[in-house]
Amino acid sequence: MSSVEPSIRFEAPTAPTAAAGSRAKPKAAIRLSSAALEVTAQPFSRAYSPIVLAGTVRLIEAALVALVGFLVYVCYVVPIEGFAWRYFAAIGGIALLAMLAFQSADIYQVQAFRGHEKQYMRLASAWSVVFLLAISATFFAKAGEEFSRAWLGGFYVLGLITLVAFRRALFLFVRRWTREGRLDRRTVVIGADSNGETLIHSLAAQRDSDVHVIGMFDDRGDQRTPANCEGVKKLGTVDDLVEFARQTRVDLVIFSLPISAESRILQMLKKLWVLPVDIRLSAHTNKLRFRPRSYSYIGNVPVLDIFDKPIADWDVVMKWLFDKIVGTLALICVSPIMLLTALAIKLDSKGPLLFKQRRYGFNNELIEVYKFRSMYAELADAGAKKLVTKNDPRVTRVGRFIRKTSLDELPQLFNVVFAGNLSLVGPRPHAIHAKAADRIYDEAVDGYFARHRVKPGITGWAQINGWRGETDSQEKIQHRVEHDLYYIENWSIPFDIYILARTPFALLHWESAY
Repeated sequence: MSSVEPSIRFEAPTAPTAAAGSRAKPKAAIRLSSAALEVTAQPFSRAYSPIVLAGTVRLIEAALVALVGFLVYVCYVVPIEGFAWRYFAAIGGIALLAMLAFQSADIYQVQAFRGHEKQYMRLASAWSVVFLLAISATFFAKAGEEFSRAWLGGFYVLGLITLVAFRRALFLFVRRWTREGRLDRRTVVIGADSNGETLIHSLAAQRDSDVHVIGMFDDRGDQRTPANCEGVKKLGTVDDLVEFARQTRVDLVIFSLPISAESRILQMLKKLWVLPVDIRLSAHTNKLRFRPRSYSYIGNVPVLDIFDKPIADWDVVMKWLFDKIVGTLALICVSPIMLLTALAIKLDSKGPLLFKQRRYGFNNELIEVYKFRSMYAELADAGAKKLVTKNDPRVTRVGRFIRKTSLDELPQLFNVVFAGNLSLVGPRPHAIHAKAADRIYDEAVDGYFARHRVKPGITGWAQINGWRGETDSQEKIQHRVEHDLYYIENWSIPFDIYILARTPFALLHWESAY
């Protein structure tokens, strides 16, 4: 075997348009099997990220350690010695050391949170090591007389009791969340054959695994594949999986096919990359072995990473906070403009101030987006079956201005701040019947639904690059989708800030906005 580490890379499609002059047949709705419908009918809860949970536990325990040290200091030291900064430095140092010690003791894993007795032994041992280090540091620094021994002893005992009590409470929460399925990765396996059966058996044999296999999918007919492997039912084909993942929560897709089935895998990946899920290729049966660091692991099962869910773990938290904080500030700042716009609409034509339109949101979920009404009430087109064109008679006088300046979009801040189904920045949500050159968007652009792997936004990378307004050709919607996919693959908070900063300048170019 060569010492050169292989690099496996799959390039997602770049959303090409259909060939000129071709006629795409309307896509028929996929009807899931009875076994698949049975799974989708089962209730499920929103998943909690183990990475975020572990990080939150770190912060809480560091805060608890600091709080205990501070309370012992205030209750015992201050009445005797008065105020001294050195205690605050010691409290901060012990809190930091505790985080590092607990990390070394490997008790920041969800498995540890489940309440195994070893967790408490490791916790007590690590906590003891922290104080041994603290005492050693004061001894070698000849600062032992600077700190109260009663404070150190009280800090140690009360700190240990507090940490054990917190871990016990955490165990009760984790047990409930596990029962609700919030800490499980709902997983589907592709390949209903002996390889798939071996994979499911390997996953099921792991203690404290967070993988919950809910079904298998295979493009081969029922005559070539069993209906049941290790108690897990075959639910349909890969095409069915796309629809299935939009009706229930799927977190992880694992291919049990061998790497040698490259053409089959690539064909399936072109269908599945539009889903907001992690996709892995199992390597448990492959004869070709790479270096251990070439793999990631699901328990003890080696896998090759194909796709990662975009904006996951702490990124979700950061984007949520960014949307809520900046969105609330923006709503406060633009409220006078919104009041003036509402007054102008009311004086210009009869009808409601706001207009609700159903659009595609995250993972193709239908959401209701708020806008200021820009059309005559009796001519409103909630489904956007007909594109708005230049000098469109359906648009009011005030409507023409607010559409050109995008003031009609300001109520979508309510979606961001209160409903939570929009972000400030992301692919723009399109109306369900929107068309480009008389073709529905997903028929005009291959891989169109990949833009729905993240929450849609009020503004986006495509909009600030000039791809806003009328989509009267396939080329326009293609460029819009390409920009959306670039945003998804390169997302960051600074990128969002950059897009927001450029948005007002992009709105000055309103030639294509009607």
